[in-house]
Parts: sequence; structure tokens; C-alpha cells
Amino acid sequence: MEELVQPKRLRDRILLWCEEEARADTLPPKAGRVLEAILYRGELPRGEVPELLGASERHARRIVAALADHGVVVSDSTRAPLRLAFPAKLASRWMPGLFPEQP
Repeated sequence: MEELVQPKRLRDRILLWCEEEARADTLPPKAGRVLEAILYRGELPRGEVPELLGASERHARRIVAALADHGVVVSDSTRAPLRLAFPAKLASRWMPGLFPEQP
């Protein structure tokens, strides 16, 4: 299983996806910082996002909302910490080889 998921490269694949989405203008440029923090910590309190990004609260909320719209972060409520989600649409991208490709 570890060979399929390649956990040591998971961070790189997620951040590469995030950079590509930022270049395509579907995610704000600093969104990768939020995902990386969640990867290392397991969850990220919403109140820490502005400081992490060096941005205003409003801009931080915009970035979190964009990540949530893509289905890559979730939380139990609007005040609960953010957690990483693994949406099915990104499974083959984030964890290649884990699921067989569908024609």
C-alpha cells in the first residue's frame, strides 16, 4: 500500500496541484501554504490562517473558501479547524496508482 500512495511524495504532488491551479487562476497564489500547514499539523485553526499567509483576515477567508470550493479542505463548522480532504476527483492525481484508472 505504501508503494501505491508514496507518502513521502504526497506533499510534493499536492503542492504541485496547488501551483497549477494558481497558474490557471482557480486558486489564490498562497493557497499552498494552507495545505502544507494542514499536512504537517493534521488540522489548522482558522484564526492562524491570516498570520500564516501574512494576509488580512478577509483575504485569508477568501483563500480558505477557494480551497473549500475545490473540496480539498473541510471543517465541522465555520469556526472549527480546517482539515485536509481527499476528494475522489483528485485521487489519481494526489495518490497515483492507488485506484485503477477508468477508461
